[in-house]
Amino acid sequence: MGMSRFVVNSAVPVLVVAIGLSVSRLDAKKVNYHPKIDPANFQSEVDNPYFPLVPGTTYKFIQKFGKETSDNDVTVTHDTKTIIGIKCIVVHDTVTQKGVVKEDTFDWYAQDKDGTVWYMGEDTKEFLGANRVSTEGSWEAGVDGAEPGIMMVKDPKPGGPFYQEYYAGHAEDMTQFVALNQSVTVPYGTFADCIKTKEWSMLESGYENKWYCKGLGVIREESTAKEVLTLVTVTKP
Repeated sequence: MGMSRFVVNSAVPVLVVAIGLSVSRLDAKKVNYHPKIDPANFQSEVDNPYFPLVPGTTYKFIQKFGKETSDNDVTVTHDTKTIIGIKCIVVHDTVTQKGVVKEDTFDWYAQDKDGTVWYMGEDTKEFLGANRVSTEGSWEAGVDGAEPGIMMVKDPKPGGPFYQEYYAGHAEDMTQFVALNQSVTVPYGTFADCIKTKEWSMLESGYENKWYCKGLGVIREESTAKEVLTLVTVTKP
């Protein structure tokens, strides 16, 4: 949910298979990605078991990278934002290190009546020090050619990759389901029946694996850069 993202070589062609989408071949020059979105086919709640968003819920993660440790707090707010005619749930995601905010992001999600959770965009700020702030990676579906991506499907199964977000040259994240029935242990507990994904960007190198568990969503991330994020606590409304 709006957490750190990692990526693979953009020169490698990838087949995209997604709900309601035709199969398209990607390359660095031309992408034919235009998912058909019908606002009438969306609901107000996001209750996909692998990506539930209950307003008032807060997830606390610990992110470790080498000797550095950061706190990652994700809050499902009561706020909404209408994007391409669809009312989206606003999720607030912050990363702090030694009490200093490093990243501050608002993510926007909506679920269609078929159970697919769509990622509609994000407003992200990365604080680089010396009063420098980067908003690179921010995007909104329907603005400047940006298109919504799929965060989670109703019945995830291993298969071909699909777009998680698409804003050409700025946000081109991909994901695919690679394993089911995973057992995962994090500080918050041990959970079975989790799914494992591989997620990357078409604009950078590297990738990350994530584990999504029923009733919680993502609980663990591991990147090729040896960055590890684990769920510590969940505060429910």
